[in-house]
Amino acid sequence: MTRRDKSLDSLLRGNADANIAFSDLVAILKMLGFQERIRGSHHIFSREGVEEILNLQPRNGKAKPYQAKQVRAVITGYGLVAANNHPESES
Repeated sequence: MTRRDKSLDSLLRGNADANIAFSDLVAILKMLGFQERIRGSHHIFSREGVEEILNLQPRNGKAKPYQAKQVRAVITGYGLVAANNHPESES
């Protein structure tokens, strides 16, 4: 399992929102097809077919917990990860 896979697993589980590296969150969004635009410290992500625009800023190299929750809500709400990759579907 790669670091990105472990980060995605942690994000989807929701048990470590305060400990997700900002660079890992960016990598996850790019892997899922989001386009990144940077304005100052703001990293703005959008994707065709997703109405929400994600505006993220790092805090000491980590993602802010509320932003990790927003990203998780978009990923799960739009079904951007196959069911067999979602940790809650594993037995």
